[in-house]
Amino acid sequence: MILLQSASRFLLQILQNRLISSEKSVDLDCHSVEFDDVRYHIQFSVKSPQVMLLSISLPIPPPETVFVNGLPLGAIEAVKGAYGELVQILDPPKDGYNLTMKLNFTKLPQDEEQRKAILVKVASVREVVLGAPLRMVLHHLASRTTFPNMGQLIALVHRPKESFFLIPQVEKVTVIFPMRFRDSVDIVLATSFLQEFVESRRAAALSNAPLCTWSPTPPQELKGAPPDAVAANAGFVTFVIYPRHADVRKLDKTAWSLSTFHAYVNYHVKCSEGFMHTRMRRRVETLIQALDRAKPEMERTKKLAQGNSFKRLSLKDGRGNSIP
Repeated sequence: MILLQSASRFLLQILQNRLISSEKSVDLDCHSVEFDDVRYHIQFSVKSPQVMLLSISLPIPPPETVFVNGLPLGAIEAVKGAYGELVQILDPPKDGYNLTMKLNFTKLPQDEEQRKAILVKVASVREVVLGAPLRMVLHHLASRTTFPNMGQLIALVHRPKESFFLIPQVEKVTVIFPMRFRDSVDIVLATSFLQEFVESRRAAALSNAPLCTWSPTPPQELKGAPPDAVAANAGFVTFVIYPRHADVRKLDKTAWSLSTFHAYVNYHVKCSEGFMHTRMRRRVETLIQALDRAKPEMERTKKLAQGNSFKRLSLKDGRGNSIP
């Protein structure tokens, strides 16, 4: 199965072209849209070729989520921690965006590998901003410290007007996804996919993976959540995250995999649908070819049991040879 990459390929390509190659002689002002309605506005100026303005628009949060000044909890601290003196956060952001950053690439290190690593980190700004509250919860889990909202239901946005839920505890964090799809075919495929996904967890090779369950009805942990927030047509997926899944080496990967889980499922559902359509088209083409081969020739003769033969006559010929 394919995992989505945290770095925006479009944004990374622009950074590499502007800073590593020689494409610095023109102004650049472009927009990009990624899955789950994350939008970028990228600006470079010939007057300051080493300075970039990057604005990011996040999915519209549902009412049950908590945003602070238009951003998820802890997003500003996460940006400063990830980029340091490379980034200056502009307040207020550009109209229509949740965050605008001014990046000064003259402060990049001289080492080529380090420069490339930082550019990849800049292209992963979506992960840094949207995943900030989830990483905070997982960090407390890894260190086994008390989170401020311990035991309470926390809603985090991951799609426009849709959220998933966390229940943090000292020894584990329970993550619940209400799975929603618009198309009736997608609902059927997603339900089947999720049931197989849960079954695969029983394999011996995945014994250390987080516990995973699927249910058609809301789990008890979602009791008290707003009705609209737990309305799902493809069931509910629950993960149980333990400290071993949130240590320093796995923290970023775990946070990214959880925050993009719905997109991951949706991607594979669409791939499955496309694969089945391709198989059905090939099957229809094969049947059509078989029918074409079965058509009789216009002048084909048939042998009788005695060895005689006859010629197929048309309806007009039959009428002409009929006895009056």
